[in-house]
Amino acid sequence: MNITDMHYLNLLSQSFPTVADAAKEIINLEAIMNLPKGTEHFLADIHGENEAFEHVLKNASGNIKRKVGEIFGNSIRESEKKELCTLIYYPEQKLELVKAVEQDIDDWYHITIHQLVKVCRDVSSKYTRSKVRKALPEEFSYIIEELLHERTDDQDKAAYVAVIVDTIISTGRADDFICALCNVIQRLAIDQLHILGDIYDRGPGAHIIMDVMRRYNSWDIQWGNHDILWMGAAAGNDACICNVLRLSLRYANLATLEDGYGINLVPLATFALETYGDDPCEEFMPKLLKDTKMDEKTLQLTAKMHKAISIIQFKEEARIFRRRPEWQMQDRCLLEAIDAERGVCSIGGKEYKMKSCHFPTGFTELTPEEDVLMQKLHHSFRVSEKLRKHIMTILSHGCMYTICNSNLLFHASVPLNEDGSLKDVEIKGRRYQGKELMSYIGQLVRAAFENDTEPDLKAYAKDYFLYLWCGKDSPLFDKSKMATFERYFLFDKETFKEEKGAYFQLRNNEEVCDRILDAFGVTGSNRHIINGHVPVHASKGENPIKAGGRLMVIDGGFSEAYHHETGIAGYTLVYHSRGFELVQHEPFTSRKDAIMRGTDIKSTTQIVEMSAHRMLVADTDKGKELHDQVSDLKQLLHAYRHGIIKEKRN
Repeated sequence: MNITDMHYLNLLSQSFPTVADAAKEIINLEAIMNLPKGTEHFLADIHGENEAFEHVLKNASGNIKRKVGEIFGNSIRESEKKELCTLIYYPEQKLELVKAVEQDIDDWYHITIHQLVKVCRDVSSKYTRSKVRKALPEEFSYIIEELLHERTDDQDKAAYVAVIVDTIISTGRADDFICALCNVIQRLAIDQLHILGDIYDRGPGAHIIMDVMRRYNSWDIQWGNHDILWMGAAAGNDACICNVLRLSLRYANLATLEDGYGINLVPLATFALETYGDDPCEEFMPKLLKDTKMDEKTLQLTAKMHKAISIIQFKEEARIFRRRPEWQMQDRCLLEAIDAERGVCSIGGKEYKMKSCHFPTGFTELTPEEDVLMQKLHHSFRVSEKLRKHIMTILSHGCMYTICNSNLLFHASVPLNEDGSLKDVEIKGRRYQGKELMSYIGQLVRAAFENDTEPDLKAYAKDYFLYLWCGKDSPLFDKSKMATFERYFLFDKETFKEEKGAYFQLRNNEEVCDRILDAFGVTGSNRHIINGHVPVHASKGENPIKAGGRLMVIDGGFSEAYHHETGIAGYTLVYHSRGFELVQHEPFTSRKDAIMRGTDIKSTTQIVEMSAHRMLVADTDKGKELHDQVSDLKQLLHAYRHGIIKEKRN
């Protein structure tokens, strides 16, 4: 036994000072490894749709509804199952409705508590008592634990269980107890949540989603391009700030900015009215979603604000593109390519007719008024404490990619050459590819927020958020260009085309996917790439399962803005102890409908891949860690029993 091993075993002996302690832990870990694998849920591209997102969390992608059906079978009516599920999803609100109509509320409490205990017992069955105990609310921890492990069909304990329930009701704690049980069921139905990027933009509640995630028990995120945009804005990248504002105005979605993060938009509104007061700004009219109501005056103001910030955005982007010539993006400085007198813009040596040529603030540098406005907006983003907390949460729970249980997770792409080989991408004079590229980008993003980062590196890192948003070789974009300018100002739709990178052309090739998995060191007989980013056009027959099952694309379009394209409202991938299931969701109506009418998201489950045997914790990454811990503890036992290390008895 070498010096390093002895040093480690001596440290380990501090936690397990006797043979009995070490043996007890070995028994515990061996037992855990033989429990069923916990259920993982994969979600992507939530885009601010907080109500639909929260409902999917509450119903565990239909898993709770399925369990209720299995547990109660024909013993209760379908309507009663539906009511029970609604109670589990929205306990506080449903209780109020029940109490308003139920004539014998104590009888209802008795029946419901016993039903909820059955469901809770089922969802907790694959966890250790210790793990379940940690999920229980402190005030009801002992009571719930007793009910979970005592059965009414045991004659010796029937009276004991009955008295517990009677006392909960007689002391007036039934409502609180039911809410606690429902929240435990929700929490235990999902063991690990993976979010494959894009919490932000389009929908109204990204800040609400982030509040939920800050309280959530076990989750990770692989940053998406829209998350990176907000991270860049929080870091002080003015081009990112402009893009965030532009997208919010484009979809008439200011709730996240104003209500969520307290961003003051009055200076922008004032500037827009003063500068573009006589401009109809037709090409900048916001895209209103079906439930958005906006009067004509507000509509006109939003369009003017939209144009004002877009022009500033193009100038701010050009400033960074000129500062970073190695990005080779100076050709995107398109304001400078406009001939306003002739009403044309020159792109790639060809002239294109423009829709409008009203540019009162010029084509290159910010005017003094624009500069003052940007200073105010910059300050507003930088001093938002809630935005800072949310971005720090995304940083602490995420990165560009992760590998979990033989699955490689990332948001959009891995840059490839046309032959499917990994593409070299230059950053600060050095070339990276594949795993090394993703890892370095993750370091660069964090460098923008760290106080001790060297100034030149910090400045570059802050600028790089823009490249990640719209750069050709960005793993979060991977297109020939971002045609924002062309869509606003040019008639010719040929200029709107954004050619997708090689990854998107080749991702249906099993050999290419295997090459990527090899490069990232992903092993296992059933390994996969899982990502989102590009909506799956299910209504046109597109299959989210690609490359012979090697790749799963789970962005089905959570955002309402995508529903007309995809025909559905998103996918959830569920990986439980028996294999993979892909759950396809129809659009969510509303939380109010779910509570009042018991409407659930209609979901269709597609079996993707089933295991020949039920997977155990031992078959997972966690199982490998536990196996190593057992091996170490056995070495410690050997050291104790042979006198190499002395037991530390009190």
